[in-house]
Amino acid sequence: MIYSCCIFVYCMFECFKIKNSVNYHLLFTLVLFSLIVTTVYLKVKEPIFHQVMYGMLVFTLVLRSIYIVTWVYPWLRGLGYTSLGIFLLGFLLWNIDNIFCDSLRDFRKKVPPIIGITTQFHAWWHILTGLGSYLHILFSLYTRTLYLRYRPKVKFLFGIWPVILFEPLRKH
Repeated sequence: MIYSCCIFVYCMFECFKIKNSVNYHLLFTLVLFSLIVTTVYLKVKEPIFHQVMYGMLVFTLVLRSIYIVTWVYPWLRGLGYTSLGIFLLGFLLWNIDNIFCDSLRDFRKKVPPIIGITTQFHAWWHILTGLGSYLHILFSLYTRTLYLRYRPKVKFLFGIWPVILFEPLRKH
């Protein structure tokens, strides 16, 4: 989670740079951050530490995304806020599962299996944060390719699954 989120952070902060450039300072900082978090977590084995460090990275992504949809590409608000909303819904369900785990287990024993499956909030956390992350990748990719003048278009496979297609590069 930490490593993939660091890649997201790098991409979001570098999306308005020239082609083939590398920000070694940011790259070094994120790699160092990841290694420090990994080392500390392996020594103290405290999940709260890992969650707080991950939360800091997600918060950084949220702030950067809000900046982009507010000041740079406001027409991307729908995609940006949808990815954030789905991710946060998964986070909310995961916290409900953590807080009410015993109660939810007891509830699942008393109801039909189909209802019990829908209350597996930890599973919903994985599904929703995965979908939110996918949409954020699309948001990042759309932002970067738009800056590079590739004219990206969001299309829906089978009418439901968003993908990005690119039109040829514009010549000046």
